[in-house]
Amino acid sequence: MVKKTDRKMERRRRHIRVRRKISGTSERPRLCVYRSNNNLYVQIIDDVAGNTLVQASTLDKEVKTKHANKEAAKEVGTLIAKKAANKNIETVVFDRGGYIYHGVVKELAEAAREAGLKF
Repeated sequence: MVKKTDRKMERRRRHIRVRRKISGTSERPRLCVYRSNNNLYVQIIDDVAGNTLVQASTLDKEVKTKHANKEAAKEVGTLIAKKAANKNIETVVFDRGGYIYHGVVKELAEAAREAGLKF
């Protein structure tokens, strides 16, 4: 009997594997991405202190596109970089959240790099 793969569980497993290797510090916090069917959520997290320093999503008023597509990813990427610059955060560790570095996640990362974040 062929079992159907649970895609959500596979993503969680990949995310755990990535999180074993990377962690955010106060000098270099972690840029964490979560992608749902409807929205994109991005946080910059200091894992040592357990604080979220900056967050942005497609639900913010500054973002014009209200879907989880490439145009919205570009807007959210530039918004998170601007908010990070206001908090004097220049370098981060990129946590793709178990998602493949392709499509929406890739556009978000490239937009954040173009706006000034280093990772």
